[in-house]
Amino acid sequence: MKKWPLHWKILLGMVLGIGFGIVLTQMEGGVDFSSKFIKPFGTIFIKLLKLIAIPLIVASLIKGISDLKNISKFRNIGLRTIITYVVTTVIAISIGLLLVNLLKPGEGIDQDTINTLTSTYANDSNVQSKISEAGRQKSSGPLQFIEDMVPDNAIGAMSNNSLMLQVIFFTIFLGISMLLVGEKQAEPLKKIFDSLNSVVLKMVDLIMLSAPFAVFALLTNVVVSSDNPELLLALFKYAIVVLIGLLLMVVFYALVIMVYTKKSPFWFLSKISPAQLLAFSTSSSAATLPVTMERVEEHLGVDKEVSSFVLPVGATINMDGTSLYQAVAAVFIAQALGFELTFADQLTIVVAALMASIGSAAVPGAGMVMLVIVLESIGFPADKLAVGLALIFAVDRPLDMCRTVINVTGDAAVSMFVAKSVGKLGEPKAQNWDDHYDEVK
Repeated sequence: MKKWPLHWKILLGMVLGIGFGIVLTQMEGGVDFSSKFIKPFGTIFIKLLKLIAIPLIVASLIKGISDLKNISKFRNIGLRTIITYVVTTVIAISIGLLLVNLLKPGEGIDQDTINTLTSTYANDSNVQSKISEAGRQKSSGPLQFIEDMVPDNAIGAMSNNSLMLQVIFFTIFLGISMLLVGEKQAEPLKKIFDSLNSVVLKMVDLIMLSAPFAVFALLTNVVVSSDNPELLLALFKYAIVVLIGLLLMVVFYALVIMVYTKKSPFWFLSKISPAQLLAFSTSSSAATLPVTMERVEEHLGVDKEVSSFVLPVGATINMDGTSLYQAVAAVFIAQALGFELTFADQLTIVVAALMASIGSAAVPGAGMVMLVIVLESIGFPADKLAVGLALIFAVDRPLDMCRTVINVTGDAAVSMFVAKSVGKLGEPKAQNWDDHYDEVK
């Protein structure tokens, strides 16, 4: 009997999770039951993915750099990666602005709905914390982003998943230094990291065995903790505009894959789908990174020399889905509250959203912090920031899940694009968790 592909198992877990969540919302004590007996399984799964993220980045990136034998090759890959990420982000923001100006979802929000949303969310602790965090980021100097990339303690950086850029900086520094000491002296250390990389990738395979059950738990908890359905319905038009934009980004990626790499876009989407489904369930491209790397290397054929740099950097600075959402949300809030935007303001949104995406963390809720920075860049009244965030807070969680899918898809597409441009796109060589099981059972 042929095994079910992993993405179908995960999709089944998602459907059952949503269905079970709906059932629990109709039962007395259902929310409490989900919190105590369902949610922990999803939390454990995310912790396992985060557990191996840093070791995988370190081992994979050092192996990729040390295999290059030539620093100029790494410089070539790095430059193409950064330029491509900037271009795709600008395209995403432009699509968002085009749609929100064309469809004008903010003009359909009546004053009663605005009052209801404001009274419900304006003083919410989450909204206030996002405004405070945005203020902290904006008050930092223009070179703060570069300063934050350099760790003062490598071990300390590796102990915190939110410091991924610091880990990448140290690892690149270490990998380049290994090249400079010569192959003979670097070989013992290289063997250690090569072996660590293989072991951690096997850990990814083992963790993914529980993915369908974990996704069931994650989606069940999302459903039972969802906000007022009536408020979600009031923001339906806004949500649809965001979703249309995100779908257009998928079409854009598919066209790039088809035209440049000569691969079927449907093949690309099917191979990357387990990472996409996990991104949807976790709302975190950082937590999904180990799975994204495994799918891109083993199922898309991207050489580790490329994926080990492109994907960790992408999970940190490439947020196409989030940037598109910034554009739509900023203009939507301005439309709903009667704040006039000039053409110059819209150009400012493009620049601000691009800069915010580079400096934002790859964690759930980071998009709201970025949005505050974007709104402040166009002179949006400070006393109305909480009201503006309140307008979209009800649908932020489900849209966060969707835009994280686009972030991860963009990372995978760019890795294929860069790999093809430097001749590092080969045939996929998928591995299973039990490939060597017969040797040890």
